[in-house]
Amino acid sequence: MDQATFNKLLTVGVQNGASDIHFRPGDPPIYRVNGVLRPLKMEKLHPDHTRQVALHVISDPLTKSQIDSVQEYDTSYGLAGVARFRVNLYRQRGTLACILRIIPDEIPTIDGLGLPQVLKTIAGNERGLVLVTGATGSGKSSTLAAMIDHINRTENLHILTIEDPIEFIYKNVKSSVSQREIGPDTENFAIALRAALRQDPDVILVGEMRDTETIDIALKASETGHLVFSTVHTTDASRTINRLISVFPAEEQAMVRMRLADSLKATISQRLLPKSDGKGRTVALEIMVQTKSVEEYIRDDRANELKDVIEKGRDMFGTQSFDQHLSQLYREGIISLETAQSAASNPADFQRALEFE
Repeated sequence: MDQATFNKLLTVGVQNGASDIHFRPGDPPIYRVNGVLRPLKMEKLHPDHTRQVALHVISDPLTKSQIDSVQEYDTSYGLAGVARFRVNLYRQRGTLACILRIIPDEIPTIDGLGLPQVLKTIAGNERGLVLVTGATGSGKSSTLAAMIDHINRTENLHILTIEDPIEFIYKNVKSSVSQREIGPDTENFAIALRAALRQDPDVILVGEMRDTETIDIALKASETGHLVFSTVHTTDASRTINRLISVFPAEEQAMVRMRLADSLKATISQRLLPKSDGKGRTVALEIMVQTKSVEEYIRDDRANELKDVIEKGRDMFGTQSFDQHLSQLYREGIISLETAQSAASNPADFQRALEFE
């Protein structure tokens, strides 16, 4: 597959609203559109085709020269005027395959994504830890980018991002933005985050909380006057808190719980759901912000009870549980009752709550 054909397939994918594009031997190219895999009506790819795709997306000369020994490889690929792509190469049954996640050229905004205004307040914190959580493909990167964009447009700060790979490219507006990529710019998140504390940042974006060391340094950064953003692959606030605490040794967990209670400014957990009109997907959000009650529940090891606190804070603090947002989306006709019930934390409780609203 020559580069022109490859680029054309990427362009068509972007034009048709794909989120991911698959190149795998034995299948034609596949687009994921609105969460559904859609194979193209063209010939199946051969191992030579996907090897050529790999050579197109790899920019590092050393890796390119060792293409036949590559087993997994992360990189990014840009197509001017179309989009950027987060790329994962992997070997399966001895042949190379490639998945590209589409990253739009235009940085999303909080208003453009239809996200609640409380996210602007969350982004306005001077220090602390803000976590965006959800499964792979739930839109975490877009939400983070929208909050970073809001800071860039409203504050005169130094924003430092550590990503694997770099996704959205920020231009300085009011803030100064430095972007570092795992691999070309630094060895790993922990090393980059430790070094970041000597690089005069006000805001730090860490692509993912992957290990104990990264979590510990991120907490230290948030405790020493920095605003730290990151992601965790968890479904809601209580599971996020429990996950972060559980990676530490048992004898350290009580102290970590205290540190989280003091530093965790917000969790934004999200799921993408099909719209009732069949035209795309919408995001359902659970939003928790730091309050005295939230601090107390985290400190007292009662994270599993946070749902009630989140629901009670909706009018005063802008918080909301998934079920509250699902109810709103259903009543506005954005999602169907069946979709709302299937995504609810407890479908029976959700149904009863609808009846009493």
